Amino acid sequence: MKILHILDHSIPLHSGYTFRTRSILRQQHALGWQTCHVTSPKHGKFEQDIEEVDGLKFYRTPVPNGLLSRLPALSQMALIAPMRKRILEAIEQEKPDVLHAHSPALNGLAALQAGRKTGLPVVYEIRAFWEDAAVDHGTCKQGDLRYRLTRKLETHVVRQADKVTTICEGLKQDLLSRGVPESKITVIPNAVNIEQFNLITAKDSQLEKQFGLQNKRVLGFLGSFYAYEGLDLLIRAMPFIIKQFPDAVLLLVGGGPQEQNLKFLIKELGIEDKVIMPGRVPHDEVSGYYSLVDLLVYPRKSMRLTELVTPLKPLEAMAQGKLLLASDVGGHKELIEDRKTGWLFKSDDVQALAGKAGEVLANQGDWPQVIANGREFVEKVRNWPNSVANYQALYKEICGG
Repeated sequence: MKILHILDHSIPLHSGYTFRTRSILRQQHALGWQTCHVTSPKHGKFEQDIEEVDGLKFYRTPVPNGLLSRLPALSQMALIAPMRKRILEAIEQEKPDVLHAHSPALNGLAALQAGRKTGLPVVYEIRAFWEDAAVDHGTCKQGDLRYRLTRKLETHVVRQADKVTTICEGLKQDLLSRGVPESKITVIPNAVNIEQFNLITAKDSQLEKQFGLQNKRVLGFLGSFYAYEGLDLLIRAMPFIIKQFPDAVLLLVGGGPQEQNLKFLIKELGIEDKVIMPGRVPHDEVSGYYSLVDLLVYPRKSMRLTELVTPLKPLEAMAQGKLLLASDVGGHKELIEDRKTGWLFKSDDVQALAGKAGEVLANQGDWPQVIANGREFVEKVRNWPNSVANYQALYKEICGG
C-alpha cells in the first residue's frame, strides 16, 4: 500500500506538527507501507521542487503570487489551487492508493478536489481546530466571521472525506456534536517513540553549576511560550511557592510570542533572582535541561483549544521519568491520572497551582511510584506502534480490502 500524505509543513522544520508526522511515517514504514508527501505553500522556501529529507521524498508547493494571494480576506483560499495541482502531479508520479490529508482544512479541501478527479479515497486527519488556535494567536476572535468560516470549512471537509481521524477524544466528541457519524471517526492518539527517551536519573552537573542550581528545588517548563500555555499563572504562583520553599526556583526554557510579557511580569513581581530563562536551546541539548527540573509544570489555561487537544510534552516527560504537574483542562485529563502518573490542579487558579506544587514538593516519598507509573503508561499504552496500528482497519476499509 502507498499513502500520499498532504501536509501543512514538514521536516527539516521543527514543530510538534512535524515531529508527529515523522513518527507516523516511521511507523507506517515499519508496517511495510510506502509513503510519499506533498507540503503546502506554508512550508515556506525550498531549494528543489522535490526534496529528500531523512530518506523521505517531499513534493513542495510554491507560494502563489497572484492578486488573490495579496488580499487579506482571501489569501488562505489562494493556497488551494496550487496545492491541488501539486497533489495531482504527485499522484501521477507516485500512483498512491489513498490520499491522507492532515490539518488544516485547506489541505483537506485540496485533497478532496484531487480525490474527486482521480477517484482516490481521502482520509482527513484533524490535529487541532485551527480556528481555536487562531483565537489564542490573536488572528481572529471566537465567533467572528473568520472563525465561523474556518469552522464551516472544516465541517465541510469532514463530511466529504471518506474517513476522519483525530488525535484525541476531545476533538472526536466535538465532531460528534456536529452530527458526524461515530463510525467515520478513528482516534490516532499522540504518543512517543519510547526508544528515543532514556530515563533521566541524574542532573547534568555542568548545567547545574552554570545556572547555580545546586541544592535548589527546580520547577520548570520547556517549550514554546504561547498565551494558552499559562506561563504567566506559573510565574504568579512562584512568590507563594517561594514563601513555603525558599530554595525554589523556576527554569523556563524556550521562547515565543509571550516571552517579553513574561519577563515584564517577573520584574513586576520582583523575582528576577528566582527565574532562569536561558532561551531556546539546541535539540540535542534539551535532555540536559530536562535533567535539571524536579517538577515540570504545564499550567495550560482553559479554552476550547486546550480542552479539546492533547499535547505531547506530558508524554515526553513521563518517558524520561520526570514528575509533572498540570492544569485539569480536558487535553491534560486524557493523558494524566491525578496522583498516579502526575498531578492535576484547577485550571486558571494561581492559588490552586501554588498549593498543589507545594504538596508535591513536600511529599517526595510519592515520587518514585508516580515516575514508574508514568514510564509504564508510555511504554505500554501511549507509544507510536500502538497508535499507528489504528490506521490499518480504516485504510483497508476505504481501499476495498
